[in-house]
Amino acid sequence: MNSRRTFVKKGIAGLMAGSIISLPEQSNAAPAKKEDTFKLGMAGYSFVHFKLDEALEMMKKTDVRYLCIKDFHLPYNSTAEQITAFHQKLKDANVTGYAVGPIYTKTHQEIDNAFDYAKRVGVDLIVGIPNHDDLKYVEQKVKEYNIRYAIHNHGPEDKLYPNATSVYNFVKDLDPRVGLCFDMGHNRRDNQDSVADLGKYSKRIFDIHLKNVTAATKDGKTCELGRGIIDIPAFVKMLRKVKYAGSCSLEYEKDMKEPLAGIAESVGYFRGVCQAS
Repeated sequence: MNSRRTFVKKGIAGLMAGSIISLPEQSNAAPAKKEDTFKLGMAGYSFVHFKLDEALEMMKKTDVRYLCIKDFHLPYNSTAEQITAFHQKLKDANVTGYAVGPIYTKTHQEIDNAFDYAKRVGVDLIVGIPNHDDLKYVEQKVKEYNIRYAIHNHGPEDKLYPNATSVYNFVKDLDPRVGLCFDMGHNRRDNQDSVADLGKYSKRIFDIHLKNVTAATKDGKTCELGRGIIDIPAFVKMLRKVKYAGSCSLEYEKDMKEPLAGIAESVGYFRGVCQAS
């Protein structure tokens, strides 16, 4: 009897094993997610109180690899040797400098200097704030150098370019290489809809200063990316809808002498939103 029971048990086990083996393979793995066309970077102004080595160390800790270069890290009068050394330092930190600015200009000579600087640094994008009367000259230099020029908006206090619409209205009839550096935070402080404006002006937006703010007024302050009034998941959705292919560079202007915690929180939040949506 015991031998018969043993035989039956073995037979049932064998049938079960056979059934398991013969089942068609099923994968629970999620389909590969399409990679976003935009990249996460840092606006150099976030590190205004820090030397380049310290800034690169913060970028390393948060694994951000693109930097909009400010002149306090690479002065306008840098020699070729200094520029080479600068790029080597970035390369050693696995960081790429993709643009220069913002650069304020008041004269044609200063605009000439900005384009010469960008060419020597080896980038194809200048973030700038020119006078209205100089826009045709900026267009001329864009054509001469084949370097794009993105005008930065600075909110309700800015008499030149308070918001994205004000920039667009000045550049829409210029060479298509003249466009916007869209500061979504300052735009919202001017009581504009930053998600909708991204959609409206995306074809002329070459760079984005990624930030959130506490209020849609001039009293609004920069805050951690997930704690402000701009709907960041909706913003990411719009980035994808318009197929934005530039940099979203975090400009963190809170706790600027001790920014690492806020930068890390904001970077983590942005990446989490991108992964979850």
